[in-house]
Amino acid sequence: MNTNLLSRRTILRGLGVSMALPWLESVRAFGDDAKDAATLNVPPTRMAILFSGCGYHRNEWWAKGEGSSMELGKVLHPLNDFRDRLTFIRGLYNAEALKGNIHSSQTGNLLSGAPLAAGGTILSGTSVDQVVAQRIGHQTKLPSLVLGCEKANPSVHKNYSMLYSSHISWSSPTTPTPLEVYPALAFDQLFKDSAQRGDQSVLDAVLADASDFRRDISKLDQQKLDEYLNSVREVEQRIAQAGKRGELQGWRPTLSEPNIPRPKDGYPQDIVEHMRLMCDILVLAFQTDSTRVCTLKLNNDHGTLRFPHLGVDYMIHHLLSHNDTDDWLKVNQFFLEQVAYIARRLDAIQEGERTALDNSMLMLCSSMLNGHHDATQLPVVMLGGAGGKMKGGQNLDYLGDSDRQMCRLYLSMMDKMGVQLDKFGDATERLAEV
Repeated sequence: MNTNLLSRRTILRGLGVSMALPWLESVRAFGDDAKDAATLNVPPTRMAILFSGCGYHRNEWWAKGEGSSMELGKVLHPLNDFRDRLTFIRGLYNAEALKGNIHSSQTGNLLSGAPLAAGGTILSGTSVDQVVAQRIGHQTKLPSLVLGCEKANPSVHKNYSMLYSSHISWSSPTTPTPLEVYPALAFDQLFKDSAQRGDQSVLDAVLADASDFRRDISKLDQQKLDEYLNSVREVEQRIAQAGKRGELQGWRPTLSEPNIPRPKDGYPQDIVEHMRLMCDILVLAFQTDSTRVCTLKLNNDHGTLRFPHLGVDYMIHHLLSHNDTDDWLKVNQFFLEQVAYIARRLDAIQEGERTALDNSMLMLCSSMLNGHHDATQLPVVMLGGAGGKMKGGQNLDYLGDSDRQMCRLYLSMMDKMGVQLDKFGDATERLAEV
């Protein structure tokens, strides 16, 4: 018997499951300490990143003061009700985005800070949402949900692929994460396969590993192991029965099934309906714990959406951004209304002493401050409480700092999601205030 090997095998493993073993004579080590049982009742922290292209009205994107009395520029007026849970961040930037000075080169690395390849080649960096998803995504049915309201553009513009301006989420430096723009298909991702990882028996998941392990331990330890596994099975059955009776055994999603009908098939022609459906699906994904990581791209950078419901149907979104008109302000506020809608929906979902908004971290960003391609500072607003880890009512200004990398914010966000890295993009330090 290889006792050195056994001393390292104190945990049984299966698909998405690990089970610490009791003390055994054949294994001179204890398994991992069990987590504090109280944490089972704590709802998870979620992260959502929302994006709208081409920046905002340069005279109306600002904040003054702090707390619930904070004054917000007209672009941000839809968020007035959330000022005590809002953090306005000024001055962060992405150094690599300044090299191309066009939409694609300012968007493709927005969430990674990575250098971009030109000449139509696709090479960026893994985005912050996918770094988190790759580390915690096994805990939910979907590692992440990547939504959009405008289809990707595969062409090339001024020596850069337009895929950069069509995607903010990247699963690897050469792979934009598949973008779902059809609400019905996004809905199906949440509910079409009802068998979730959390539904399987923990014991069933580790049986194969347990059988292999059992062959290499003493007869006495085999008996102990069998007794231990039987006790686990009994606990699982009791929990299942308690669930049927409606008893709460640790944290459970607010919903176990959809509370909205499945959207119609096809691509909605009405942008108002389209955006609202995608916002509802984001909320539903968090409410059912189908995922804890979501990006929602409201439009492409260099996008072609029109807004007839606002009386602004004479020019596409990209061209509107070149002039700071009242019509451009209307479009900006329309995008901010989507953020406010998500926040309001999440805030209406009670999760113990907090709401789903208190347990979530929402970020709104764009790849430039305004439509004049100013990427020397990026517009950023944070909403929510990140499970008590994020303070609201803040107005932070980093414009005069030498270290004002956008990736510093991402390091702070990842910490709140339980993912700690020493470096991300061009940053090695967190934003301590966030």
